[in-house]
Amino acid sequence: MSSPAQTHTEPNRAFNPFIGLLGLGLIVAGIWVWNHLHFDTQDYIVDEIIPIIGIVVIVSIGIWVSWRKWRTRHDRLQLRDRLIQRFQKEPSPQKQRDLAFTLIEVNQYGEQGLELIAEPMAKLFIWTLNTALGDKQHRLRGMAASYLGILKHTESIPLLIRFLEDDHAHVRASAALALGRMRAQEAKDKLEETMKEDWDQTVRSRSREALERIS
Repeated sequence: MSSPAQTHTEPNRAFNPFIGLLGLGLIVAGIWVWNHLHFDTQDYIVDEIIPIIGIVVIVSIGIWVSWRKWRTRHDRLQLRDRLIQRFQKEPSPQKQRDLAFTLIEVNQYGEQGLELIAEPMAKLFIWTLNTALGDKQHRLRGMAASYLGILKHTESIPLLIRFLEDDHAHVRASAALALGRMRAQEAKDKLEETMKEDWDQTVRSRSREALERIS
């Protein structure tokens, strides 16, 4: 007895050659019709009809691309609004933090549109930095540090400066990135030290980039 997957794939195998033959037949028919047209008609088609068709195709593609971009943005903003509502109602700090991470990503790593919940999100990221300790949770600390920079949460600058000394290089690099995003003047001395002395090349690079933004 054949499985449902086999039942669906067998007609497709028979259908594809038919499409190919149909397309070939249309091409042959088109060539035959073209060859039997009067020369004046051929010239008219080439000079008048084909350019119009080309313009219509280009305009149609432009409209379709614009619509797709609008639709993608519309769907993203709707998703962001739903996540904001869930964030505001979620009682669990861990789940709220995960929603905050997702919101930053859905919002394409920008703060615009998150103003209503920016402060609660920043508090969650600070909480994460202080509680997600140990090497195994370095990614959580790194994301929290980086996203504080995205939110431009200047009150967390002293904390981020402290995390330039985190045991994990990923967290130190993320803290440097956040300080650069906020153009934290008070972090210049520590970033200069990190740029010169940190053993990790990524941390040194992020510190240099942060200093370039601050200067």
